[in-house]
Amino acid sequence: MGDDPDLDPDPGTPALLPEFPFRPDLPIRTARLVLRPWRPRDAGDLAAFGAMFGDPGVVRYLTSEVLGPVEAAAKLADRRPELTGERDWMNLAVEVAASGEVVGDAGLAWTSDGHRQAEIGYSFAGAHHGHGYATEAASSLVDLAFTTLGAHRVCGRLDARNAASGLVLERLGMRREAHLVQNEWVKGEWTDEVVYAVLAREWAERHA
Repeated sequence: MGDDPDLDPDPGTPALLPEFPFRPDLPIRTARLVLRPWRPRDAGDLAAFGAMFGDPGVVRYLTSEVLGPVEAAAKLADRRPELTGERDWMNLAVEVAASGEVVGDAGLAWTSDGHRQAEIGYSFAGAHHGHGYATEAASSLVDLAFTTLGAHRVCGRLDARNAASGLVLERLGMRREAHLVQNEWVKGEWTDEVVYAVLAREWAERHA
């Protein structure tokens, strides 16, 4: 594959690659949600973050372990609302607009300049599963990747056992592209990884 992004231009996306550091226009508002920077010094954010990543059910299919208060505070402090370059992640707090309650974490990574690739990730508190929040939040980040960053392809990667997360990616219009058998050693066992993705033209057609 070539490294020239102009070889396969996507209609409706910027011709130039994003300038880093890149910070989106925040907050991002959807029908029910607000995506905004995490506030490490805010007691409410720390409590929500700690409860989420301290829940074995939430981190079951993540590479991270269950976090205690100290670990949660350190991880929250590392959350950044901007991208500084290739292979970097930005993470945003997801709150319900009507109540202001923080219910999840949504992330976007810019993984390749040459191939114009991005990746999304998300985690939501167990009490708020089943409301469509993950789909709504992730959709806004996929849209950001295509319309503002000029991505050609956006993917999502997950533990193959995480069927609920797979359904989220399918609702976004992503196709299941790969099932990698025992390609990761996670929490003391070999695990399978599944890869989903959607192209810019497919996203544009879906949202026309």
